[in-house]
Amino acid sequence: MKKTILLLLACPILQAGAQQPALPVRNTIAVEAADSPADIIRKAAHVVPTANQYAALQNEFIAFIHFGPNTFTRMEWGNGKEDPSIFALQNLDTDQWCAAMKAAGMKMVILTVKHHDGFVLWQSRYTQHGIMSTNFRGGKGDVLRDLSASCRKHGLKLGVYLSPADLYQIENPQGLYGNLSRYTRRAIPRPVPGRPFRNKTTFEFEVDDYNEYFLNQLFELLTEYGPVHEVWFDGAHPKTKGGQQYNYAAWKKLIHTLAPKAVIFGREDVRWCGNESGKTRAEEWNVLPYSTNPTTASHFPDMTKDFLGQRSELAGARFLHYQQAETNTSIREGWFYRDDHRQKVRSADDVFDIYERSVGGNSTFLLNIPPNREGRFSPTDSAVLYETGRRIKATYGASLFRGAKGPQAILDGNANTAFNLPGTTGAIDITTPAPVTINRIVIQEAVRTSSERVEKHAVDAWIDGQWKEIATSTNIGYKRILRFPDVTAARFRVRIIESRFAPAISHISAHYFKSRPPQLSITQSVDGLVAIAPLQQEFNWKPHGENATKNLSTFDIYYTTDGSAPGTGSAKYTAPFRMPPGEVRAVSVQGKDQSDVFRQAIGLIKQHWKLSAASSERNRRPATAAFDANSKTFWQSADGGPHSITIDLGATHQLKGFAYTPQTVNAEGMMAKGRLMVSQDGQQWQLAEPFEFGNLINDPVTRHHYFRNSVSARYVRIEATETAAGSPSLTIAELDFFE
Repeated sequence: MKKTILLLLACPILQAGAQQPALPVRNTIAVEAADSPADIIRKAAHVVPTANQYAALQNEFIAFIHFGPNTFTRMEWGNGKEDPSIFALQNLDTDQWCAAMKAAGMKMVILTVKHHDGFVLWQSRYTQHGIMSTNFRGGKGDVLRDLSASCRKHGLKLGVYLSPADLYQIENPQGLYGNLSRYTRRAIPRPVPGRPFRNKTTFEFEVDDYNEYFLNQLFELLTEYGPVHEVWFDGAHPKTKGGQQYNYAAWKKLIHTLAPKAVIFGREDVRWCGNESGKTRAEEWNVLPYSTNPTTASHFPDMTKDFLGQRSELAGARFLHYQQAETNTSIREGWFYRDDHRQKVRSADDVFDIYERSVGGNSTFLLNIPPNREGRFSPTDSAVLYETGRRIKATYGASLFRGAKGPQAILDGNANTAFNLPGTTGAIDITTPAPVTINRIVIQEAVRTSSERVEKHAVDAWIDGQWKEIATSTNIGYKRILRFPDVTAARFRVRIIESRFAPAISHISAHYFKSRPPQLSITQSVDGLVAIAPLQQEFNWKPHGENATKNLSTFDIYYTTDGSAPGTGSAKYTAPFRMPPGEVRAVSVQGKDQSDVFRQAIGLIKQHWKLSAASSERNRRPATAAFDANSKTFWQSADGGPHSITIDLGATHQLKGFAYTPQTVNAEGMMAKGRLMVSQDGQQWQLAEPFEFGNLINDPVTRHHYFRNSVSARYVRIEATETAAGSPSLTIAELDFFE
């Protein structure tokens, strides 16, 4: 058998004009008034991450832990008025957390040591509103200390989330937030009798009462729990008071002094991806335009736009700055644990897909796993983490280009080596010793030394004596994962089509992911027909062309309606069917492979529902769209209020809860709070229950509210008492009621 040799060549395409000389690389570069558009692009190609930012990029997959009073109240956001005793923790197993996170391939965990409710999870000297006022370990428990020890045991980095917003300090009459105190020179940390610090570093800052409080707590967190690698500042403000301002310059100086290896989320180091549903941009740039110096800016650019950092966005910049994205979402519906029965949990298919899109889309994947009321990850969540880690290792543990001969800079797995193309376009040929079957290509630029420069690239395979394009994409940056149908070949080519400056490629590898049976979607029509089909979208993320895998031409679907686990011995799905209100569980099966179980609550049939009244409606947004079994249509009321809709269910039912699906065309009119009224005759009404849905704008998925006790009703009326972001109108894509 004739041995095929490996050939790795860079083939530059001739450029119009010579490449300009390189500039010094910096984290932030100022744009001068005389700079031309070409000058700005050349400067952007020399903006690089700091050492801390680059280390954070290399983490790739990290964990969020939301834990606190909301875990026990089952609310998404607390109000700051909770009695600490409501945090009725009896057991805590942070070793179990860390073992599961390590198995998933995560490198760091960030704990919400203080969420917006102001309740603290460590033994702070500066408040009694926290774990010290609970019965957990006789008031001596410290979740952060346990987690810190477990992180050291399992080799994970530690981060802390400290909410600047603090509802306890707002609502408490003696609270410090917005109390209009004077700015004076104050020492940090403030000494507390009987609680000395081992770390003798001290600071003096010109601050008010709340900033002093915040700095004292930061000092505790950064000196008493081991190295901290990320400090996470949430920008949400459920309520403000007294015009309170944050002295971020003081916070930053303290962090940089006490945690020199930490990145700061929410300011100039790490940024929000713009949503909380796992959605990724097709083109995610980390070199961003600023109108003011990002190291001193009080206002930051809009990070929610669909496009950030493209050429058109850079044109008006005064500064160019490297600030990487974190794609953050939760493994469960909502950030906090509620229950193991009704709270939807992402499948391993979901999590693995988001991993590939986020880590492989020039961002860091931050996945929240909320512990349950037993102080552990629930079995379902743990199983997803272990399975996700297994898939990551099986797919990306080794390169199918391993053992290749030729320039080692891109094939050696060493992030410190790079292959420099002489021009802004070129091609890299890779020939393997024998044909390989692949459906993933990983490409990385040497962003630490040479910024992110590639704007468009493609991958070709040599098939039947000619090149065939198998994947194409936009920028690369720290890492790009290309996904495509299975291809078998012995020669591949990566083409750099457009770049801002001569790119430096540090890594190219090839991989294979064994396709699985598809995830499923279960829907119910107006007349009650239940249909099961391959999933098109889930948790509000939408594929954007790169997640093609080998088409599954043959698979079967099996389902149950009695609450049992579905399998090949269950009913086989062949056509839509009718069923009484309940729950459908379904799996897809191909050969010996089975998908994750998909569960869907089936509500009342809407065929005989009638609109009794609506406060108002806009043209083309009729009130009947709120119950037409089509989430793509929606009712929208006129501006002003109050807003309500009344529905005749056609018969009396014993209702146990309802679901609200928000519209996703825009963020207008999402129902944050409301009341459900019920009636037998449409005349006499009684309150069933008030309800609240948090965080809708950032995560607009179907929300469920289940009643403490079932209610009898023929007529139902939804009265909105608050819309998200104070929207003047109300929108409802779909209402479902469960019996």
